[in-house]
Amino acid sequence: MPDTYSFDVVSDFDRQELVNAVDQLRREVGQRYDLKDSDSVFDLEETELVITTSSEMTLKSIEDILRQKATKRSLSLKIFDFQPSESSAGNRVKQKVLLRKGLTQEIAKKLSKSVRDSVKKVSVSIQGESLRITGKSKDDLQSAITVLRKKEEDLDVPLQFENYR
Repeated sequence: MPDTYSFDVVSDFDRQELVNAVDQLRREVGQRYDLKDSDSVFDLEETELVITTSSEMTLKSIEDILRQKATKRSLSLKIFDFQPSESSAGNRVKQKVLLRKGLTQEIAKKLSKSVRDSVKKVSVSIQGESLRITGKSKDDLQSAITVLRKKEEDLDVPLQFENYR
């Protein structure tokens, strides 16, 4: 039996589920009568999704559909950082949607401090874009998770708990 237990706190998303959600978005935009002729283009890259379409109104509809598809695929809406739309060539509208992944140093420090203040029997270390929380008791780790779940509501990134051992 180990004398310490640990888990990692990360902010990540399932890339394949995002790819599937964007594919469903493409299909629905191609089939819907009000969006069919919008010539919408979706470029999914590593850190962003670029949406190019015919009008501001069409863009709003596409955003709503993207949110619906992501929710149905159990993706947190917090991964999307919708940037302001900008005019593009040929009377078109272009919008970048940044994909949030990983904990920034600022967020990691804030989470680390709140866990250390609430649960005295655990130690927290920042490891790149994740936090490692270790403790002697599984109950202490569970209370740390509870603290982090409450903190997550105030953050603009989703949290996941991995490598629980």
